[in-house]
Amino acid sequence: MRIGISCYPTHGGSGVVATELGKHLAARGHEVAFISYAAPLRLTELPRNVSFHEVEIEEYPLLHHFPYTLALASKMAEVVRMKRIEILHVHYAIPFGAAALLAKQIVEDRDLKVVTTLHGTDITLVGNNASFKPVTTLTISHSDAVTAVSHFLEEETRRQFNIERPIEVIYNFVDTERHEREIPPCIPPCRSCGQVTLMHISNFRPVKRVQDVVTIFAKVTAALDARLVLVGDGPDACVAEETARRLGVLDRVTFLGVVDHVAPILAAADLLLLPSETESFGLVALEAMASGVPVVASDIGGIPEVVTHGETGFLASVGDTDRMAEHAIALLSDRTLCKRFSRAAVTRAAERFDHRQIVPQYETVYERLLD
Repeated sequence: MRIGISCYPTHGGSGVVATELGKHLAARGHEVAFISYAAPLRLTELPRNVSFHEVEIEEYPLLHHFPYTLALASKMAEVVRMKRIEILHVHYAIPFGAAALLAKQIVEDRDLKVVTTLHGTDITLVGNNASFKPVTTLTISHSDAVTAVSHFLEEETRRQFNIERPIEVIYNFVDTERHEREIPPCIPPCRSCGQVTLMHISNFRPVKRVQDVVTIFAKVTAALDARLVLVGDGPDACVAEETARRLGVLDRVTFLGVVDHVAPILAAADLLLLPSETESFGLVALEAMASGVPVVASDIGGIPEVVTHGETGFLASVGDTDRMAEHAIALLSDRTLCKRFSRAAVTRAAERFDHRQIVPQYETVYERLLD
């Protein structure tokens, strides 16, 4: 099949999943064309059967804001004709879904099929904005197929947009073979063999509650010799630094910034903290589990569909830093328990979320539409 993929090229979960999906599809013999304003973060090189097409962004004196959605739709139509695309798979309803529907009308002679995958904030934050809601509703209603990354997100979409059409749940996935326990040189060595490493990976938006991450860590350091590694960057990175300084733990916190592949970084972790205000899936939790790293997270959104409370990690209410710290201390102070959770996490990631199980589900959607 000939598949076009459009997504955000940044380090958010939707871009990661879209990029990995495209590469796995290409490895399975399909032709894949990525369409975005920049090369996706995890597409540092073009493997066989993969091409990248950049949406050009220019400035016009009469336009206060550049009409990116229109430029994207035009580029989509151009690539569809050039590469003879059959399926245009977009990740996020806005702006990619809306642009894809416009591109479909431009190339109406080609019977192009549009698949829209909902990832979370395109529904819970962006799409639910009053000014975008009609466009989001139109996109979901008129796509040839719609998928969501969790049952939580499917239900939330139906609730917020009064959607009755079929929405197929296809979980995010991970390549379990990449997650080997080899600590990279960018992680400084522990101060002592008994020191434990807590880790948080995100885009540091307010919804990630990085202040809670540091607060939990400060409570853990009162009981254990620990350090915190923060991976990623974003508007609340300075909040994390200030909180660490205020709580007196800044000397135990390492800021790594944006990292392309997190699997090697996770090899240094003993525990992942994910106290988010909302998560439609929690891809980083899955990546941690694949690396044998237990997770302490909020019991919100799609996280309970990924992390099994009491088996692969612990869940607590949003904002309950005391309970999360208690869970972290209980786990990290008992090496036998921690190893049991680690093995269970690896098993669950492999049995439920491996790419060899998930990618064929997308192929089934494509084949159904083309048939």
